[in-house]
Amino acid sequence: MSQPFDPSAIFGGGAGGDNPMAGLLAQAQQMQAQLLAAQNEIAAAEITGTAGNGLVTVTGTGAGEITSVTIDPKVVDPDDVDTLQDLVLGALDDLAGKRDALAQDKMGPLAGGLGGGFPGLG
Repeated sequence: MSQPFDPSAIFGGGAGGDNPMAGLLAQAQQMQAQLLAAQNEIAAAEITGTAGNGLVTVTGTGAGEITSVTIDPKVVDPDDVDTLQDLVLGALDDLAGKRDALAQDKMGPLAGGLGGGFPGLG
């Protein structure tokens, strides 16, 4: 008769020994909780993009929702709609860049932590 498979022979643990996989699982669960907290913080953040030295501002959330657009009346010229459109696009682009920077700031340390415990992710 053959012996039954004993995972502790591969992963350690078993009769009174420590199981390194349990530690790795706990580390992964902790990182998952930190990742979720960072995602929630990013989604709740209010970010403002501007263009034309503040003549156009676009405010939104880290989740990508646009919550307001403000346009200074002095930039509204019916004969020059192209400039206004460019300013709105510029403010949206500024908002997107700030959202990306916020995500990198909050998620960067967590992404770096993945490489330490998981082969192929670092």
